[in-house]
Amino acid sequence: MNILFLSEFFYPHGGGAEFATYLYAKLLSKSGFNVVVVTNRFAGEKESSKRGNLTIHRLPLFKSGSGVKYPILTRIDVLFSNYMRKLLKWASLVYIPKSWYSMIPLAKVYRKPVIVHVHDYSPICPLAILYSSSNRTVCQNRKACSARCIYQFEMDKKSSFKDSALSLSLNLFARLPIQKFVEQAEAIVCVSKAQQKILTESMPLISHKTHVVYNPMPNISPVEVDGDDFGYLGGFSLLKGFNVLCKSLSLVNTHSFKVHVTGTSITREIGSERARLEFFNRLGIVLHERMKHSGQENFYRQIKGVIFPSIVPEPLPYVTAEAILRGRLLIASRTGGIPEQVKGCKGAFLFEAGNYNELAEILGYAKNLDRNTVLELGYHDRDVFRRTFNNEKTLADFEKIISSLT
Repeated sequence: MNILFLSEFFYPHGGGAEFATYLYAKLLSKSGFNVVVVTNRFAGEKESSKRGNLTIHRLPLFKSGSGVKYPILTRIDVLFSNYMRKLLKWASLVYIPKSWYSMIPLAKVYRKPVIVHVHDYSPICPLAILYSSSNRTVCQNRKACSARCIYQFEMDKKSSFKDSALSLSLNLFARLPIQKFVEQAEAIVCVSKAQQKILTESMPLISHKTHVVYNPMPNISPVEVDGDDFGYLGGFSLLKGFNVLCKSLSLVNTHSFKVHVTGTSITREIGSERARLEFFNRLGIVLHERMKHSGQENFYRQIKGVIFPSIVPEPLPYVTAEAILRGRLLIASRTGGIPEQVKGCKGAFLFEAGNYNELAEILGYAKNLDRNTVLELGYHDRDVFRRTFNNEKTLADFEKIISSLT
């Protein structure tokens, strides 16, 4: 069987959704499916590469890695090219794991079944996060999108007036067309039961064709604990809870431990930045740039726990999964799919999203746990986690959906 993946990003580019797409492509190709991935081409990359049953075609789809949702939706020249027509004729099934929803009507013309894999909330929220930046709370207005929310979202990102105005105009009118595209798909795959519930309550027309398949997991091993510190991998992002982290550390940290924060950059020479650096030092925060794959094990050796204080309803984050697979304590928000992700894990401590007092209490307890206890909890949680998040089961569940459509 031939499966056509249409993904604007493909690992190592992008984030968790693209990583999951990469793992699915590997699993399906090794299982005997012929998989072709069409994605963007970045500088220095080959136009095409092939390994076993997996072929990747890279096209110049957009110029930069930011704001690609609308450029990809409007690439009519690619949609109606002879190249794409040949691929659609070849394909037994079309798989769309992110934002290339405009391909769905074209696939219908060629009578090809479509699977849409939803890794965020883009079908019901143009910003994909289901969070009201204007009210600073999880969005409850699921019938329409607020101009104030979109504008505040751009202000939080420090976008220019021009970019904010463009985002406002595009996002306000995007929701309905995207929903109509998604409704045409034969199957919609959600990554957690919590995400499925939210999506189907807002889009009841897709209820009968939504499925929950947990994301495939990377093959990573536990790492010995050499340090007593904690890790936070969300950079300075408000949505990932950096402000919540800072407030909690101001209550609990007496320099008895450090929090290593990745995905940051700061210039020591500028006065205002120097002041920020001093503030972070007082909180026990150690800044690191984006973590490279080769440095992951060393990073995890320094820490005995991962803090994930996200304030948005995370569908099923990889950060929390990797913390458990590495054998670390996990301190995370009770939001989205995280509670079902950590079910049965004794070393996973959840708190209400945004509640920095509760986070401080948990940190105060966790910092005093000795390394032997951390290792014991870590190995227990890894075993519990792998019983639920098993790649063989994930592949079987996904193949079952494919079989029902072809």
